Amino acid sequence: MTHALLTSSITSLPLLARGKVRDNYAVGDDRILMLASDRLSAFDVVMGEPIPGKGELLTQMALFWFGHLQHIVPNHLTGDDPESVVLPEERAQVRGRSMLVKRLKGLPIEAVVRGYLAGSGWSEYRESRSVCGVTLPPGLQNASKLPAPIFTPATKAEIGEHDENISFERMSEIVGPALAAQVRDTAIRLYTTAAEIALRKGIIIADTKFEFGLDSDGTLTLMDEVLTPDSSRFWPVEGYEAAFREGRNPPSYDKQFVRDWLEQATVNGQPWGKKAPAPPLPADVVDKTAAKYREALTRLMS
Repeated sequence: MTHALLTSSITSLPLLARGKVRDNYAVGDDRILMLASDRLSAFDVVMGEPIPGKGELLTQMALFWFGHLQHIVPNHLTGDDPESVVLPEERAQVRGRSMLVKRLKGLPIEAVVRGYLAGSGWSEYRESRSVCGVTLPPGLQNASKLPAPIFTPATKAEIGEHDENISFERMSEIVGPALAAQVRDTAIRLYTTAAEIALRKGIIIADTKFEFGLDSDGTLTLMDEVLTPDSSRFWPVEGYEAAFREGRNPPSYDKQFVRDWLEQATVNGQPWGKKAPAPPLPADVVDKTAAKYREALTRLMS
């Protein structure tokens, strides 16, 4: 792994946007250099400390999944070498952590699929026995496997804002009924296929979110990153049952480790209010988070 990269500084290309994790640069009118930094966000707040090697791990994992899922839906990869579009002195920043992708018209929603009850879904279920308008059976617990995967879309928030869970009906109003149905059906198929692959590697994908766009022909295309610990809850099979029986969050390969630490963190003697700036992450939290990401990739590639 190279040294940690908190923020890239590519001067040979116009900067389009800095997201929570990715820095996007324009390559002509039809391509984007998508560079995964080592930034980490939790509760929609970007942490001040990078997670060394995280951007490379995310990129390798995303490429793995794009390859395994391309028979279901087209993706935004061009197949071009990211290092070919920057200056020689900038290639080290790009190497191993970038994708050169098609520029698409992104849909303004996140396609969330849940196979297990966790996070905001568990909180919502306790209040209404439903998640995003999807009624669920009684008696489910934290980390329960759902009878079948459910589609629970969300709006895409600006940096520092929280994504908002919405109903499928609301999504249909935003993007149109036909496209909403296509996104829902595609997302569930992607999740189901990926969950089967991961389970064979000893990983439970509890939930995940996909992003889609339309190409110049109007073809639905999978974009951004896919099925990484940043966009998914990954649980090791061997720790799941004991945690479930005890009502705890299962151990995870994702940033739940950071979330759990932040839930207990204080600022000036008061609980952190989940607004920027975040409290500084201790070195051991950074190291353990990096190790979790590495372990997930190693297991998936085995």
